Amino acid sequence: MISYLKGIVAGIQNNNGNRHTLTLEVNGMGYDLQIPARLAQQLPNTGGEVQIFTHYQIREEVPLLYGFGSPGERDLFRHLLSVSGVGAALAIALLDTLELPDLVQAIIAGNTQLLIQSPGVGKKTAERLCLELKSKLVEWRKTAGFFVATGGPAPSILEEVQMTLLALGYTANEVSHALHVVSEDIGLPKDAYVEEWIKQAIAHLSSEYSQ
Repeated sequence: MISYLKGIVAGIQNNNGNRHTLTLEVNGMGYDLQIPARLAQQLPNTGGEVQIFTHYQIREEVPLLYGFGSPGERDLFRHLLSVSGVGAALAIALLDTLELPDLVQAIIAGNTQLLIQSPGVGKKTAERLCLELKSKLVEWRKTAGFFVATGGPAPSILEEVQMTLLALGYTANEVSHALHVVSEDIGLPKDAYVEEWIKQAIAHLSSEYSQ
């Protein structure tokens, strides 16, 4: 119905935790859009111009607009909603926890341990996401205009490395980013020992925190 809106940021309201409402002024009219916390942090200050890609939904006879920073994020949101038991709040939580390429890769790879780091996502929901979306996302990512990063440990040790770093208190997004950096910038071989991946990832994350 509405593909996108381009207008001026009139205000951003935090409605309990990760629920944010963006008021966007377009040609003298104010639209309220539910947006991910990640997008709320990236928006310009009040008065700045921005383009938001939208999804229109009616829930309990109440019309709602959801806003996203890119068509890819909006389209993945729609894919997530198609999974039984996944509503808008859960879909937004997934988008907030992982960057778009990392979320797609986690679902395609069946990495439930990474998916359950999202608030409200349990093991059964994570398994359903992988089961119902894997084949769809394999095809979708080919035409969505982005490539999933391939950097990281070999599949045989990936889960052990991720779980160790998550247990140390790092977020799912921090872990994914660190593993890509260690692979692509440092050049650590995919089949290096688990301990070496963990050591290099911690070193990178520690340097990020110290800056």
